[in-house]
Amino acid sequence: MTRHIDFERLHNFRDLGGYRAADGRTVRWGTLFRSDSLAKLKGDDWDRFLTLGIRTVIDLRYPWEIAAKGRVPDSDGFAYVNLSVEHRPYDQAAIPADLDPWRYLADRYAEVALDGAKELRQALELIAAESGPVVFHCASGKDRTGLLAALVLGLAGVSDDDIAADFALTELATQRLIADWQEANPGGTPGWPGYGRAPQEVIRLFLADLTTTYGSLASYATGHLGVDQELVERLRAQLLD
Repeated sequence: MTRHIDFERLHNFRDLGGYRAADGRTVRWGTLFRSDSLAKLKGDDWDRFLTLGIRTVIDLRYPWEIAAKGRVPDSDGFAYVNLSVEHRPYDQAAIPADLDPWRYLADRYAEVALDGAKELRQALELIAAESGPVVFHCASGKDRTGLLAALVLGLAGVSDDDIAADFALTELATQRLIADWQEANPGGTPGWPGYGRAPQEVIRLFLADLTTTYGSLASYATGHLGVDQELVERLRAQLLD
C-alpha cells in the first residue's frame, strides 16, 4: 500500500494505515489521512482527492487562517468541520535562532494539548463515528496535525516509535514547505533555521511530557479530554483490522 499520496500542490498528504497496534491489529489503509492545507486543491489534485472517498474533512486551523488562505472546496460528498485546536498563535518563521527549537515546539504542543481539549475531543468523536474515510489537516500538516495524529495512533495502541517515525515523515516535505513560505513572502527567508522541520525528537519530547504530567497518553485523554473507554473502543473499531 502507498503511504504518500502524490499531489501537485499538496506536499504532506499521507495515509495513516499500516501501523501495528499493541493488540496485534493494524490501522486500516484508506481510512484516516493527514495533510497540509486542503485549500490548495484544484484541477487534477481535486479530482484525485475525490477518488479517495473522503467523508469528513477536519480543518484544525484558526478561522482567521481560513479567511486569509481559503478552505477545501465545497462538495456534497463530505462534511467539513473547523476545529481550531490551537489557542495561542505564534510565528514559526520568527522563532529566535538561539532557542532549542525542538524543546520550543514540544512546549507549544503542550499548550495545544492543554488549551484545545474541547476541539481535540470533538475530533476524536468525529473519527470514531464516521463510516468512511476521514482527513484532518492544518496549514503545513506538521504541528497541529502531528499532535492529533499522535493522539489518535496512541489511543489505537500504536507504539511511540511508530508515532515518532510517522511524525518525522514530514521531513520529506520540508523543502516544499519552505518554498511555499518564500512564495508567500517574496525575497524573504525564515528567521528560524528549523522552519518546516519535523524531527522525531519533537514528538518524543511531547509524549514524554504528557507521561510526566498525566501518567500516560491514555491518562491524558481520560483525565483532560474526558475520553472514556467506550470512545476508545469505537475509535479502535473504526481504525483497526
